[in-house]
Amino acid sequence: MEEHVEVVGPMNGKFTFHKRLDGTIDKGRVICVLCKKEFAYHRSSSSLAYHINAKHPVTSAATANVSNSAIYSKALRQTKLEENIPRMSKSATDRLTNVLAKWIAMNCRPINIVEDEGLTEVLQTASNDPSYKPPCRTTVTTKISKMYDGEKKNKLEILVEDSPNFVAITGDHWTSAGNHSYLGVTGHFIDGEWNLNSFALTVMKTETRHFADKCAEQFLNVANDWGIENKISTIGTDSAANMLAATRALPYEHIACYAHILQRTITVCLDGSGFAGVLAKCRKIVGHFKQSPASTTELNQQQVALGKKSEQLIRDVPTRYVTELLGGEAYISCSVVLPAFRHLDRVMDITDDDPAYVVKFKNAFQRDLEARQAVANETWFKVWTSLENMLQAAEPKRAATLQPSTEDDQPAQKKRRSALLLGSDSDSEEDGMESGELQRYRAEPSISIDDCPLQWWYAHSGAYEKLSVVARKYLASPATSVPCERLFSLAGHIVQKKRAALLPENVTKLVCLSDRLKKKK
Repeated sequence: MEEHVEVVGPMNGKFTFHKRLDGTIDKGRVICVLCKKEFAYHRSSSSLAYHINAKHPVTSAATANVSNSAIYSKALRQTKLEENIPRMSKSATDRLTNVLAKWIAMNCRPINIVEDEGLTEVLQTASNDPSYKPPCRTTVTTKISKMYDGEKKNKLEILVEDSPNFVAITGDHWTSAGNHSYLGVTGHFIDGEWNLNSFALTVMKTETRHFADKCAEQFLNVANDWGIENKISTIGTDSAANMLAATRALPYEHIACYAHILQRTITVCLDGSGFAGVLAKCRKIVGHFKQSPASTTELNQQQVALGKKSEQLIRDVPTRYVTELLGGEAYISCSVVLPAFRHLDRVMDITDDDPAYVVKFKNAFQRDLEARQAVANETWFKVWTSLENMLQAAEPKRAATLQPSTEDDQPAQKKRRSALLLGSDSDSEEDGMESGELQRYRAEPSISIDDCPLQWWYAHSGAYEKLSVVARKYLASPATSVPCERLFSLAGHIVQKKRAALLPENVTKLVCLSDRLKKKK
């Protein structure tokens, strides 16, 4: 005799399986024993429990008891070890991702560093979360793009909404390791608190040759993009022929890079002077020690034996002459250039004690420097001759009348170099009536050459309302193109041989963002 086995339906018998016409059981469909409603069944009782609670609340207590027993059974189960380890919250993970993206951008790290196993281990140890995984490259790239957009928006608000009266820019071209040409442009201005602001405007890829008209068009595009086309006071570039021609086509004053002028003069004069042989021998001596660790060790031992400080030999770098002369600063204001060159003129005066080769060098230096300075905008530095007219025309907004006059406007004996340096050594007096503001300014004691003119103007700008506008304009103009050259040094750390295929837009974001974050810090 065949034994009949009853099949209990889901939810402790509250549902029965559907029987087909041939008497077999269909376990894909169930019927509620209370209301005879039919449901599809796929081994999940969620919808069945919802039906019991909604339509038959009297019997829902039994379902609750079943759930409680399931929870009790789960509590009796032994938990796994990883379930007891504390994990970082989502907010903490997001903060860590933002910090990682900022670190990568500011310190020029490759984005694929997030895949480094060593970095993962460090972060897991620091966060005390062994399950933490750094974000992927796509996430970091997205974070950097948002960070770049945010920093550019902040800078635009400063340049447009805060509306500094005058903005000076410097620019130059650079070729990357991937043989791509880029134009780097930096902006400089003095804000209402008399702080000097200097940051990268762009490092944009250029597709055309560096013809003068194309260079001028590129500068105008950068100015329009930042909304400063009516605020630019000066454009600083090197003395290349295409740059000189490009700036002549622009409606702005041009400042030739005095570091470039001085470096080229020194290089040319050294090559054609009696110092050439001595420098060649010095380079060979330094090269010998740089290539021989044993000789370097012996040299250090000899210095110690003679009671001298152990010092390393310095390689001959032509630009080091300029760096030391201008104080080693990346930003050199126009207000200190002419005093520095006046000091250089005194150094280059020929004396009776100079040997023949020194006399030859000084003569060549003076001739070459005068020829190169002919392309420089000397009138921009000679403010005193036109200061009275500029004070009468000074307004809070930029005006075309705030341009310095040419050298022929007044007699040469009545010219002064820079009134804004507060340390001019000229004793000439100007004819005519002066404003009371200018008279009071002339009566001020001169500050030390080591003091900062911006701090002086911060304390006295209220007493010289019109003159402070002129000071803010001239003190913000750099006399060298070193700021944009620093951008190229930064770009060289990013566009390396292993990263030569970076997209131009990524190069722009990484270089500019790194510069702005470092300046912000």
